[in-house]
Amino acid sequence: MTYSASPVIGLRVFIVEDETLIALMLETMLEELGCIVLGVAGSVAEALRSLDGPAAQADAAILDINIGGEKVYPVADALGERGVPYLFATGYGREGLGELYPRRIVLPKPYTQGVLAQALVELRAQSG
Repeated sequence: MTYSASPVIGLRVFIVEDETLIALMLETMLEELGCIVLGVAGSVAEALRSLDGPAAQADAAILDINIGGEKVYPVADALGERGVPYLFATGYGREGLGELYPRRIVLPKPYTQGVLAQALVELRAQSG
């Protein structure tokens, strides 16, 4: 199901996800919502490098918490320093974050396109 009238149309999104199939599914969902995917990084190092390129223009970022056994927190902190809103995607729920980012939106895996859209709307509302 697509959400052509979605308030996230034109939102520029950066993805950090190490599972190729999940990254492709997320990219497709975002494009169907009318978002513009600026890039997909599959490692923390790649994500940090991407922040010096097109990803620096992101309106939002979706971060998987566990990237190849490494926590994505350095990317979250770098995005925060740049003023880029982000949310976490995880199969572990809020508990997977611990106490580190108590006010961040958590997108529970697996998610539907509708849940993704709602999380992005909420993220925009928090940051705007």
